[in-house]
Amino acid sequence: MIFRLEFGRMARNGTLLACAAAFALFSFAVSPASARTPHRALASQSASSAAAAPTITFRKVFKSSYPEFVEIRVNASGSGTYDIRALDDSPSPQPLDLGAALAQKIFALAAQLHDFQGVDLEIHHRIANLGEKTFLYENGGEKHETSFNYTLNDPATQLLNIFEDLARQEMDLSDLQRTMRYDRLGVNDVLMRIDDDYSHKLLPTPDTFLHFLDQLSSDDQFIGMARQRAASLATKIRAAH
Repeated sequence: MIFRLEFGRMARNGTLLACAAAFALFSFAVSPASARTPHRALASQSASSAAAAPTITFRKVFKSSYPEFVEIRVNASGSGTYDIRALDDSPSPQPLDLGAALAQKIFALAAQLHDFQGVDLEIHHRIANLGEKTFLYENGGEKHETSFNYTLNDPATQLLNIFEDLARQEMDLSDLQRTMRYDRLGVNDVLMRIDDDYSHKLLPTPDTFLHFLDQLSSDDQFIGMARQRAASLATKIRAAH
């Protein structure tokens, strides 16, 4: 009623522009908040979906070893983070892309272990300290985890090997990038280790190295031996994958 009275008064005074402004203000006032902020609503829904996506985290803590701390977190799509460091260092998660196929294998093995719900993997025998390993499953408000020093459980051992191989791969890749930038004479030693890891099938996603191997093999700033080794390794990886 108030709006109709105001509209009539402004029309009689010939203030059509003011009338239009009043109408726009009235429409905004009665419209729902969600209609006025669609981007914010969509962003909230997106964040909620991301938070609800299931994730699996592997953590290994082994003081005085190298490295002392490893944490790898993955989701079902194959993306995630890794954090490999000394215990005294500040957390520094880095992006990780292991691919959907490997992620599906990880989640399948976790499913065999009931997503770690009520699962005891420890061997419960006197054995040397090999570092505390933890598997953690999270999905929305659901959360299950289990920790162990050593296990004989086959799915758990397979899962442990995948995560430890991923950690090894990221350290190899980090060393390759570091030596390519700061220690060109040391590149060949790193390549020898990567080649050995690849030969023993310890690199879960070896195609991750191809970009750097190609770059190294074509750069005459590196010694010929390193360039040849990089080209040979890249050829083997492509042939197998």
